[in-house]
Amino acid sequence: MMNIKIFFLVGFLLISATQYAQYTDIINSNRPGKSMSAFSVGKTVIQAEVGLYGIREKHDLSRYEANGFGTELDVRYGAFFDQFEFTLNTQYQYDWYQAPLINDTRGGFKQVTVGAKYLVYDPFIKQDKPNIYSWKANHKFNWKQIIPAVAVYAGLNFNLGDNPFTFPTDRTISPKVMVITQNHFGSKWVWVNNIIADKYMTDYPTLGIISTMTRGFNMRWSGFLEFQGYKSDWYADTVFRLGAAYLVRENIQLDASFTKNVKDTPSLLLANVGMAWRFDSNYETNYKRVKGEKKSKKDKKSKAEKGKKRKDEVELEKTK
Repeated sequence: MMNIKIFFLVGFLLISATQYAQYTDIINSNRPGKSMSAFSVGKTVIQAEVGLYGIREKHDLSRYEANGFGTELDVRYGAFFDQFEFTLNTQYQYDWYQAPLINDTRGGFKQVTVGAKYLVYDPFIKQDKPNIYSWKANHKFNWKQIIPAVAVYAGLNFNLGDNPFTFPTDRTISPKVMVITQNHFGSKWVWVNNIIADKYMTDYPTLGIISTMTRGFNMRWSGFLEFQGYKSDWYADTVFRLGAAYLVRENIQLDASFTKNVKDTPSLLLANVGMAWRFDSNYETNYKRVKGEKKSKKDKKSKAEKGKKRKDEVELEKTK
């Protein structure tokens, strides 16, 4: 009981100590990879990330094969303050399943998760001022890049209906927690890591990690390479993904990716295309309120004095 009280006390202090903006001019999307970034979308901002994929699954030992397609929909909403967001992650799949003496179709939600994420620490809040006298000083290695932004996530998985894509004893509701780190190496490289404990109070808890390296090529194009590993008594696998994203507008991103695992029990191959869209028209007022600073009486006085002209300046203008 004491540990729980300490946990909530520390959480409250962290929330109270870090009130700063998360909003960026360009959309911040988790797609096309599977990792979750440490940063939220910003207070009052709504973001939808949707994808369509084709899948081929083949199991050599069980001698079955499944081919089909699926849809992904993630909805993110920033609430309360800029470091906090609610998330809804869904994945629905429909495929044609073939095995000895079986030829059938399957359909169901592979994932429905509702959760919340909070940015605990952001090393980028205090940016160093550029050195106007030295190009080398501005481009040298900065040790602050090693320190990652850190966020925590907690959510609930919902197993809906007669789900053919999960184990038979899977509970209707199960928890999911995650620690997220994010490093920025210069202006082109971003490294995100998710350490995951999923369904840890069920018969088959899963431990996993997702590591994503993203590189920006220019203002429009970026590419990524991702590693995912997860292990439980029911299933374990190692998966690799690669893909690219294209920024259509500041609030719209298109993407494509490929996924392949390393085992043949079963072997998996996926091709995915998607889009992320951000609705942020309600953010401007809030952003100005958060970022605006109250001017001191001294500043107001100096501004008023600047607006006044001395008597000799007025007389000089009249003579011109």
